[in-house]
Amino acid sequence: MSKIRWGVLSTAKIGREKVIPATQSSATSVVTAIASRQLSTAQAASKQLGIEKAYGSYDELLADPDVEAVYIPLPNHLHVSWSMQAIAAGKHVLCEKPIGLSVAEAEQLAEFSAAHSGVKVMEAFMYRFHPQWIKAREIVREGRIGELKTIQTGFSYFNNDVQNIRNQLEIGGGALMDIGCYPISLSRFIFGDEPTRVLGQIDRDPQTKVDRLTSAVMEFDAGTSTFTCSTQMASYQRVNIFGTEGCIEIEIPFNAPPDRPCRMWLQAKGKNGEQTEEINLPVCNQYTLQADAFGRAILDNAPVPTPLADAVANMRVIERVFASADRREWS
Repeated sequence: MSKIRWGVLSTAKIGREKVIPATQSSATSVVTAIASRQLSTAQAASKQLGIEKAYGSYDELLADPDVEAVYIPLPNHLHVSWSMQAIAAGKHVLCEKPIGLSVAEAEQLAEFSAAHSGVKVMEAFMYRFHPQWIKAREIVREGRIGELKTIQTGFSYFNNDVQNIRNQLEIGGGALMDIGCYPISLSRFIFGDEPTRVLGQIDRDPQTKVDRLTSAVMEFDAGTSTFTCSTQMASYQRVNIFGTEGCIEIEIPFNAPPDRPCRMWLQAKGKNGEQTEEINLPVCNQYTLQADAFGRAILDNAPVPTPLADAVANMRVIERVFASADRREWS
């Protein structure tokens, strides 16, 4: 199989430690170039990761005719501008979530992408490619927990470093943008629908002004989804999906480990009454699976698994949570 030749814009930690090594293990992909604003930084990363080319600017990488696709793990406020520059250069784009800072930005990218139909563009929500989420949605759609009624999600970690990009309001920092986008995405993924209204509550850091704790209720036609996300609480993540006849609990829903099996539990009615089944998912790397899927879409000239319309819709719910919290009413 021919492989897609990737370039990476930035030496961000998520790229160096997770996405690049995983992509290098993909059956569809090879990472051939990396860029940083400092050539020495790019050279150090290329040496560490065994990447052939290093560039001292993003423009230089985009001008490389050997690079077919780019991965963008830049700070949130740079996602749309550099995605558009990559698209204009004829590169396929896998951009980290959230896709932008606003619905307007996300729509701008979607429109620009549509005008360049030969280029594939996707938001990098890697969790959707993990077998545990494919299995969870399959269980729900098969009716094994009865009618889907509600989803509860908790996701948190502790980081109060004012210099960290996740704590800088003007560039898209804060809990909702960084990790709250996950429970919004998974709720839409499992319900297969968009929320009809949203209620949000936000606690902001008095110094940085970013939301350090956000809770929300999303109302769907078929039920509800509630979540709390925080960047200043103990590290935790868990998802529970409830139906009229059973429930699903996902142990490590987002940062699924690549070196050991993941577990989920299905509590449902069986022949001998209510039973709990532990489901063990095979060892896999969700970032590798994401690269495989995106690479196949390019090689087969097929639609990407998650179109930009989904990214726009997710951004719309994020905005509604912020608006609801500001107005103290349903949005």
